[in-house]
Parts: sequence; C-alpha cells; structure tokens
Amino acid sequence: MFDKILIANRGEIALRVIRACSEMGIASVAVHSTADSDAMHVRMADESICIGPPPSSASYLSMPAILSACEITGAQAIHPGYGFLSENAQFVQMVEDHGITFIGPRAEHIRMMGDKITAKETAKALSIPVVPGSDGGVPDIETARRVAAGIGYPVIIKATAGGGGRGMKVAQDEASLEVAFRTARAEAKAAFGNDEVYIEKYLQRPRHIEIQVFGDGRGNAIHLGERDCSLQRRHQKVLEEAPGPVITPEQRDRIGRICADAVARLQYAGAGTIEFLFEDGEFYFIEMNTRLQVEHPVTEAIYGVDLVREQIRVAAGEPMSLRQDQLSIRGHAIEARINAERLPNFAPSPGRISQYHAPGGLGVRMDSALYDGYVIPPYYDSLIGKLIVHGRDRAEALARLNRALNELIVDGVDTTIPLFCDLLKEPDIQRGDYSIHWLERWLEREYGN
Repeated sequence: MFDKILIANRGEIALRVIRACSEMGIASVAVHSTADSDAMHVRMADESICIGPPPSSASYLSMPAILSACEITGAQAIHPGYGFLSENAQFVQMVEDHGITFIGPRAEHIRMMGDKITAKETAKALSIPVVPGSDGGVPDIETARRVAAGIGYPVIIKATAGGGGRGMKVAQDEASLEVAFRTARAEAKAAFGNDEVYIEKYLQRPRHIEIQVFGDGRGNAIHLGERDCSLQRRHQKVLEEAPGPVITPEQRDRIGRICADAVARLQYAGAGTIEFLFEDGEFYFIEMNTRLQVEHPVTEAIYGVDLVREQIRVAAGEPMSLRQDQLSIRGHAIEARINAERLPNFAPSPGRISQYHAPGGLGVRMDSALYDGYVIPPYYDSLIGKLIVHGRDRAEALARLNRALNELIVDGVDTTIPLFCDLLKEPDIQRGDYSIHWLERWLEREYGN
C-alpha cells in the first residue's frame, strides 16, 4: 500500500480523496494555486504545495508542476479526482514514466475512450448497444446528407473530441442539416482544435442512464448498477439519482452484465462509467468516462461502498474487495449539485461566504469545501457543493432532500439552492417522469431562458 498520495485537484473532490486517505492511514499531499492558498483541501491535507498562479493552465493543468510536487514531497501515487488532468492520456504516461502510480486506468484506455468514434467502435466490438449512426467521421456535407438519410431524421452531429455539449447540433430535417453540420464543425474546431464530427440518430425523449463499473486491470470486473442523470441544462448534469426510477431489475442486470463483461475483456483498472441514452426499454451507448464521476456518492449510498478507497486499493496492486454476488441495492439516493450561480441566467457568482451551515441528520451527506469567510475564486468551476440524501425509497429520499435544502445556508453569494426547491414541487419530478430535455423546457417556461 502507498505511504503518501498527491491529489491533483481542488475543492470537494480533493477533500473526498483526502478523507479516504486518512481512513486508510495514508498521508495526503494537496496541490494548490495561489488563489487556493486558504482552501479547505489545503488545510485538511497532511502536506500542501503551491504549483502556480490562479489560471488552471498554469497550475492544476500544469503537468510539470504536478510531477515536480510529487518529487519534492515523495508522493508515490497521484489521484486525479475528476476534471483537470483526470482523463489526459499524456499525463498518465508521464506519471508512469516518472515511476509514480496513477490512480486510475492505463493511458491506452483513456486514449481509446477519449475519442468518440474509437469509443463507439470499441463499444460495438464489446457487444455494447450503440445509437445508429455513421461508422466514423463525416468529412463533408454530401456524406452527411447520405448518412442522415440512411439513419432517418432527426439526427445529431457531434464532435469526435467533444464533451460538455460543445460541437453538438441537432438537425430536424434535410433543410437544417447543412447549417447544423457547419456550426458543429466550427464549434468543435474552436473548442477542441479538431473539427471532425460524426452523426447519430437523435432520440426524441431519452433518459441519460450511466452504469458504474469497476475493474482490477487483470480481467475481473463488476458493475454497481445505474444512475439516472437526465436532469440536465446545456448537457451539464444538475441532479442525479440511483437507482433509476424507470429501470427494472431485469434491465439493470442485463446492461450491467454487458458493461462488466466489456470492462473485464479490456482489462480495465479502477472506476469507470459507461453512459447511455435510454428510450423505450433500450440502451444506446454514448461514451465511457475513465474516471470517478461527480455523482459517485449516490452509488456509494445505495451499495454501501467506498469507491475512492477501492480505487486506491486496486492501484496499489491489491485485489478488489467487492464481488458482484455481494452487491445489492439498499434504498434510493439523490444528489443535487449546488453551484455558485445567479438565477435565472446561471451567471457565475464568486465571492466571500458570509455564513455557511451544512444540513445534517439521518441519510444526509454534504460534500463541500465551503466554510465561513471562504472566498470562492472566479477562476474555476462554479460547483461549490453536492448535497446527497439517502432514504428507504424514492419518496423518502425526495422528502429528505427537501428538508436538507431548507437547512442548507450559503450566504454571501448567489446559489442554485432555490432551483432545487422549485423543482421538488413539480409533479413530473415527484413521479420521476422526465427526459434529458425536460429541465431546459421547464427553465424556458419558468425563467425564460
């Protein structure tokens, strides 16, 4: 087992890893920019080291700075959290070349799943169901017309190197295809330096379902059920729950076994998430995230496992402590992502926290790096906390979330807490009857955006 782990991240996920290290008797090293000198993860780690100025490019995304921090502190492994360098194959290779352990999958698997076309081809080869679409990149509008006609409208054009909704456009018919195609390519070029796009069938009312998988890198793998992440704004998840309200045990078992078998055949190591669109009882592969997800706590809640601890164990060469036949779902869990944003336009709202009070009580978990007097810097993501609740069933979890939201106090900045209070009043949310398009339509109706 490792003696010391460096966490190449910040905020609540850095705290999450530090806590797991503490419970395992492993020393933790926090890295930070000059803007994060007073951050909670810096205060809680056993050691801390400054790696650069506020911009991410000069600090949290600086591979030389992070590797130097490892060498200075003697850290034997790096946990990347999520975001930043967590899915950067070049970084993983550099870490390994320096004799340091990367707590996550190998560079080849990150590279394989980082390109959407390669990922889809790999999924097909592993018998994972995929959305009907082009066999690869679509080079020009003439090819796009042929592919779209073969699939049937509406279609969606996506950047092969894309993510977060960038380089993604829908064409409802042939008349709108050319504008959507050219716009998607232009956005992809600007965002990723790569204008290659592919085309898929656009599903009308799908849900976003993701399967949590875990492998030991030696041909053994398990799944830990699904999470429903359908409440999204501009392709960014807002609320997640597990298990999915509309997924049957038979569907869960079927897709879970497919995903676990695929991960085993890849000899994938660590945590990963295989994401699907789900419509009319069928799953369609979107992508695989080769890292820990923001919403991993809802899976931890219903299965009673510590995914970070398991990541560390497997990276250290120890066998998985989890077996498929030991895993069973207990109750229901929901996570609300609390952002420092000003409604109704969701503009970032950095600033000083004048008062912070986390909710408590049975089945409530608040993952946050906030404290009274903390200054939220303007340089990073606006996520400031994750409120996770667990109940015996979905109705109890919803009631518990409502209660916890009313207890949560974050003063000094604007937050999205009122959004969730409003959402919980909606009959569709109470019934679990929503698709990936529901929230944006509701926001347009309620907030005019």
